[in-house]
Amino acid sequence: MTSSTDPIRRTTRTGPFPRALTCAETGPGYRDLPTPAVRVDEPGDLIAALPAMLGFVPERSLVVAVLHPHATAAAAIDAVVRFDLDTVTDPDHYEHFLDCLGSICLREQATGVFAVLVDDRRRSVSATAARGHALLAAIGAQGIEVRGAWTVRAIAAGARYRSLLGTGGGLVADPDSSIVSLSHVLDGRQIRRSRGELTALVEPDEQMCARVRRELGAAVARYRGGLATAGRVGQTAVYQRRALEWVLWQIADAASGPPRADREFARLAATLRDRAVRDALYGLAVTDHAEAAEGLWAQLARATPAGDRAEAAALLGFSAYLRGDGPFAGIALAAAVDADGDHPMAVLLETSLQSGLRPERLRTLADCGRQIAADLGVDLGPVRP
Repeated sequence: MTSSTDPIRRTTRTGPFPRALTCAETGPGYRDLPTPAVRVDEPGDLIAALPAMLGFVPERSLVVAVLHPHATAAAAIDAVVRFDLDTVTDPDHYEHFLDCLGSICLREQATGVFAVLVDDRRRSVSATAARGHALLAAIGAQGIEVRGAWTVRAIAAGARYRSLLGTGGGLVADPDSSIVSLSHVLDGRQIRRSRGELTALVEPDEQMCARVRRELGAAVARYRGGLATAGRVGQTAVYQRRALEWVLWQIADAASGPPRADREFARLAATLRDRAVRDALYGLAVTDHAEAAEGLWAQLARATPAGDRAEAAALLGFSAYLRGDGPFAGIALAAAVDADGDHPMAVLLETSLQSGLRPERLRTLADCGRQIAADLGVDLGPVRP
C-alpha cells in the first residue's frame, strides 16, 4: 500500500467557500514531530491518527489527507482537511467542495490524496460505498489522484474500516495509542472528543452576559474617564500601560486562579475598547503566554455581548490561527463576525482563513502588537520558536 512510506509532516490552510459554508477545517500545525518522521504502515493507523491531526474526533465527515512530494519517501502528508459530509454531498454545495479541494491540492502541489469517509448512520454498506464512490469519482474528475480511500462508522479502537478502492478492510488502531496522539499530548495539545467541544468553548453564557451587561456601562465610564483625565495631563501612555499590565495580570491569574467575577469581565471588555491596548494584545499570540491568553479570551467571549464578544473572539481566533488550529480559529472567528459583522479584524481574519492564507503570513500583525506594547513600555514576554 502506498501509505507505508508516507511520513506525516504538517497541516496547512483551507481554500475559499462562502462564509455560510466553511471550505474545510484543518488541524493544528505540527512543529516538531518525532525523528525519524512518523510513518503510516496500515490504513487502520492512518485512521486512528486523524483525531490527533485534526485536534478533535471527526464525525459524519469526509477527511482528506493531501500528499506532497518528499525527498526520502514516496510522499508526505502535508495537509489534513475535514469537510462536513452532508455538505459535500449536497448538490447545491458540490461545486464549492470540488473547487476548495482542487485549490488546496494545487497550492500544495499535491501528488494525490487519501480519503476517509466517517459516517455512523445506519445505512447499508452498499449505500455508504455508493456515496463514497460518487465522491471519489468527482475528486478524480478534477485530476486529483486518490491513492487510498476507506469508510468507517466511527474512529475508535477496533472499529472496522472498509476500502472504497477494493475489497479489503481491517480494524482501526487505538487512537489514544497513536504515536501522533502521543506527540500531541507531549506537546501539551488537547484532542477533543468532538467538534462540538470546540464550539462549546465560545458559546455565549446568556445568564453571565446579562450580569456583565449590568456592570459594563459603569466600567466603560470609569475607563474613559480615567483615560480622559490622563490625557489632560499628558499621561495617556502611562494610563494605557497600566491598563495593559492589568490585563496581563488577569491572564496570568486566570490560568491558575478562580473564574473571573462579573465586574472583572466588564472591566476587561471596557479596556479592550481602547484600541492601543487591544492591538497590543494581539502580540501575545506569538509568545509563551498565548495559551493562557486564549483561555481568558474564551471566557470573555462567553461572558460579553455583541461588540465586546467580537473583540474577545477575534483575539482568540487570531491566536488559534497563528498556531495552525484551523477548526478552532474558524469557530472563534465565526463567533466574532456573528457578534459584529462589521468588526474589521474579525472580517479580515475570517476572510484570510477562508482564502487559505498561511498562518506565518499573519505573524506581522502579532509583531505589530508587540511593538505597540513596547512603545507603551510593556514587554509581552519571550517569543515562541
